[in-house]
Amino acid sequence: MRVQVLNQVTNNTLPNSWSLWLQYCRYIYDNGTLEMGYRFINRRQDGSLQPARGQARLPSLAQAEALMAMARAEGWGNNAA
Repeated sequence: MRVQVLNQVTNNTLPNSWSLWLQYCRYIYDNGTLEMGYRFINRRQDGSLQPARGQARLPSLAQAEALMAMARAEGWGNNAA
């Protein structure tokens, strides 16, 4: 499976720190089918992604809600999967 990130937001502006991101993605499966969907994912201090078998630690629901509000404000947070 491949994942193409179409849009993403974070509210962490600190350099060299872990950050939580909300992404809207296209999931392309090996059999040629695709699905659209959202995911939370962490970035390490070096900017690389920290995929964890579909899990990302959410520090608080307030932070998750803030990222969802940012995505809606940018116009892609209400996309249907």
